[in-house]
Amino acid sequence: MSLSFHERSLTPNELVLVADGELFRAKERIILKVRDLLTELQSGLREDLGRTTLLLPPGFDPAKAQFVKGERLEECPYQYLDYPKHFLGDDKFTFRSLCWWGHHLVFAMIVEGGQAKQCKKNFFDRFHQLAGQDLELSLAPTLWEWKRGEGYTLPITHDRKAQLAAVLSGRAWFKIVRFVPLNSPALHEGRLPEIGRETFQRLLPLLLP
Repeated sequence: MSLSFHERSLTPNELVLVADGELFRAKERIILKVRDLLTELQSGLREDLGRTTLLLPPGFDPAKAQFVKGERLEECPYQYLDYPKHFLGDDKFTFRSLCWWGHHLVFAMIVEGGQAKQCKKNFFDRFHQLAGQDLELSLAPTLWEWKRGEGYTLPITHDRKAQLAAVLSGRAWFKIVRFVPLNSPALHEGRLPEIGRETFQRLLPLLLP
């Protein structure tokens, strides 16, 4: 189906953006800076893993990591690091650090498969160590939803144990997330690696034997 004249014509504001070469050069600089921050975060997390005994899935390789850059997560660019990273069959055990342009930073612990049962047990046995830590449980029917708020996430607070138990009762997977606004000092001061490592530390009660 062909577009109408008005649908395919660029608006004055769109033409200004297309003509602004500095806009695209700035975008490339930002991409490189975020990549450097994620690389620094990976290095720090690798050190943390070396000092900690976790509930790791069989076949886990501490050297594996994944950096991804894309343009169209709900029409916005995104960059993320998966580290530690384990995707093998139905087993998923991953800490994802996502910079979603136009939205927020997200740090997420994703667990599915063999480790999920013990991690869920830890979640409730050590609930009050995890509650009140600015963490939220994903309510979405998929692991790959990154929005926040009603219908998407539920804050993990001391008074919500029964409510969170009801959400997790029928699931073989879960995702716990922390959101950081893009206008927070975390990015302005280059502290993304620090915030990511701090978030991983907050999740340790879930991951320790």
